[in-house]
Amino acid sequence: MRAIRYQQIAEDLRSRVGRGEFGAGKLLPSESELSGAYAASRITIRKALEVLRDEGLVDARQGFGWFVAADPLRQSLGRLGTIEAQLAASGVRSERRVLDFGFVPAPPRARQVLGAATVLEVRRLNLADDEPFARVTVWCPDDLGASISRDDVERASFYELLDVPLGGAVQTIGASLASPDDAALLEVPVGSAVLRCERTTSTADGRPVLLSEHVFPAHRTEFLVDLPLADQSIAPSGLRLLG
Repeated sequence: MRAIRYQQIAEDLRSRVGRGEFGAGKLLPSESELSGAYAASRITIRKALEVLRDEGLVDARQGFGWFVAADPLRQSLGRLGTIEAQLAASGVRSERRVLDFGFVPAPPRARQVLGAATVLEVRRLNLADDEPFARVTVWCPDDLGASISRDDVERASFYELLDVPLGGAVQTIGASLASPDDAALLEVPVGSAVLRCERTTSTADGRPVLLSEHVFPAHRTEFLVDLPLADQSIAPSGLRLLG
């Protein structure tokens, strides 16, 4: 029996995903682009994609588009750690690409948190199994960053490079929309949902020494918080709601 057109398209897309043309979590061409590529109506394209969604191969989000289905990469908030260490613990290969490195006048937020007029600013892209996973920008007071080189931040985390005892961090997480720059780096549509995290890391005696901003594609990321039973409290230790 001759395959119906949408079935043919579904089979071809299935093969392309199987060959690795579109990696896990990777955005597929838009319905309009696929319509042109296959010389088929958007109704036919959507029906082919729905076949693949029923198989669990692709998924879609409003305002985002179709992407190759994958289990979200989960990060625990139970302890202080790096993205790379969390990914490695999940069996995911990570890579750090430094985009910008230099000493700059402290942006207002960094000046407020770190109390420094000049900071080392490092902007990088983190990849998980070769796919963009996070855009990270870190600010460090210039007195602590003076001995740190670009080669250093390409091979190791600030937690390893700072020559001070660290005491912990405070992290806030909120929903945001992808800016044009972040959308290009993370390979997601401009204005699509992202998770934005701000983390302030302090020394054992309470001095803030790192401010970092992490932007994650929302469809690829989950944060895990353990909820131990606590007397007279509805919130776990370390978790607070911001009004």
